[in-house]
Amino acid sequence: MQIRDYRNIHEMFRETVDRQPEKIAAKWFTGPGKTESVTWAQFYSQVKRAAKSLMALEVAKGDKVNIISYTSYRWVLADLAITAVGACTVGIYQSNLPKDCQYIIDHSDAVLIFAEDAVQLEKLMEIRADIPRVRKVILMNGPAPEDDWIIGFDTFMGLGEHVPDEAFQARAAAVGPEDPAGIIYTSGTTGVPKGAVLTHDNMTFTAQSVFGSTEFEDEYEKFLFLPLAHVFARTCFYTALFAGNTTIFNRSMDTLIEDLAAARPHWFASVPRIFEKVYSKIISGAEAKGGAALKIFRWACAVGDRASDCRLDRRPVPPLLGLQYRLADKLVFSKVRAAFGGRVRWCISGAAPLNPDIGKFFHAAGVVIIEGVGMTEDTSFSHLNRPDNCRYGWVGVPGPGIEQKLAEDGEVMIRGRNVMKEYYKMPQETAENITPDGWLLTGDIGEIDPEHFLKITGRKKEIIITAGGKNVAPAHIEGVLATSKYVNQVCVIGDRRKYLTALVTLDAENIEDYARQKGISFANADELATHPKIVELIDAQVAEKNRNFPSFETIKKVSIVPEFSIENGLLTPTMKLKKGIAMEQFRDRIDGMYPEA
Repeated sequence: MQIRDYRNIHEMFRETVDRQPEKIAAKWFTGPGKTESVTWAQFYSQVKRAAKSLMALEVAKGDKVNIISYTSYRWVLADLAITAVGACTVGIYQSNLPKDCQYIIDHSDAVLIFAEDAVQLEKLMEIRADIPRVRKVILMNGPAPEDDWIIGFDTFMGLGEHVPDEAFQARAAAVGPEDPAGIIYTSGTTGVPKGAVLTHDNMTFTAQSVFGSTEFEDEYEKFLFLPLAHVFARTCFYTALFAGNTTIFNRSMDTLIEDLAAARPHWFASVPRIFEKVYSKIISGAEAKGGAALKIFRWACAVGDRASDCRLDRRPVPPLLGLQYRLADKLVFSKVRAAFGGRVRWCISGAAPLNPDIGKFFHAAGVVIIEGVGMTEDTSFSHLNRPDNCRYGWVGVPGPGIEQKLAEDGEVMIRGRNVMKEYYKMPQETAENITPDGWLLTGDIGEIDPEHFLKITGRKKEIIITAGGKNVAPAHIEGVLATSKYVNQVCVIGDRRKYLTALVTLDAENIEDYARQKGISFANADELATHPKIVELIDAQVAEKNRNFPSFETIKKVSIVPEFSIENGLLTPTMKLKKGIAMEQFRDRIDGMYPEA
């Protein structure tokens, strides 16, 4: 496809507005099954009002503005206003602790903050004395307290009424492709978070590259729930903006499944954990019914698997198998699609490896998950499978305008206009990660086939080298173990050890159901973690999954530990495990699995 050279994000936005001013740009849930919406013309008008209000607050070109909020319509409204006037959006996860917020606010030199609600405002009040550069806080929801530092959202939207439209248009026109549009702070699984500076060209190019990598129609609607503080969600939003697709926002993570079904989107992006949880619930539901229903489910899965193989291999489905599949679809698979609203054409999975078995199950059910890969430093996109050319276990081919190659040690390298400008205030780290000729060192180890498909085999820093000298990529093993309906999270251990072990957390709902069926008394799921019958169950589950691995990759021992969470410091805001901290916290458990050490 031909990649357009937009001057900035606002120009790309305005092009879509002019093309279809009366079509719906965004919807958001206000209650169960209830939504409000805006047209593209209304969206543009509100962005302009917000941008003029920023000008009234003397936000200058190059200034940094934080947004600490759950993903919402007002998040993207603020973002498009910030970038329109040449300022730079810096998102903060609403799950961040006050000290983590302070680091990003201070390091990014923020002068203004959009805060979601009273909960986020309370964090800012706690660190107010330590963030002296921040001139004002805009409270996005709820009444603003009587404090000159804080402005309510409705009041904010009216501040720029005296700013001439011509002044706004001049500011928007002065923003260039190499100007920063966002600083995205890495999750920080190791060390201090780094701020990747992404330009307007990074954003507009990547949106077009994603668009050119899959199939879009004008009437498509997209469901957005991933955190916009992460560039994966922001890239998906800009792609929908370029395509002219409607973006639908859910209420909260608690209502995710309900809102997804009610939204009936044509596409959405997710992390594998969401697909894993839906898959686990489907399997558990079928097993709970038992009898004829379970037999029908298993028959449908077998039929779907064979039909899926034909489609993935791009072979015609034999007539008899086609008839069987139509029956399987009526009895089973249509209900699976209904969980996603019934209209999904495809969905993107990224940010972590997708278990191929789960990908194939949904493919058989008519929910095509196209796995891709990206990282903060390449605007969260470099490769994507295609709906009509999909390989589970591979992350696809490069998007239009993006190059790939492997270093001598197998590290994946990426070059293109998706690669960040720099790490903010970190020139040494920038030079260590981007070569003089523009190649980004991703840290992934991979292989490339003759058709340019990329397979990620591990992370350079996470490769386990056993005492026997075997190189092991733990992510694949963790993904397979996590397909057990009784297992929630997994951390594989074994660097410089004689064998592999694992820390696992329990799926509370399924493990409690199992305990009730077996007559095991308990007060809560934590109590079950040490029960001999539960330990025996998990050992049996791991032994079954071990059949998928060569001997040196099998898990010899397991320790059941409390859930990894953001609150206990073991997960990043993007739900990635901080392995170093986990290994330190559970040092005694790990040592107990290696008694001879």
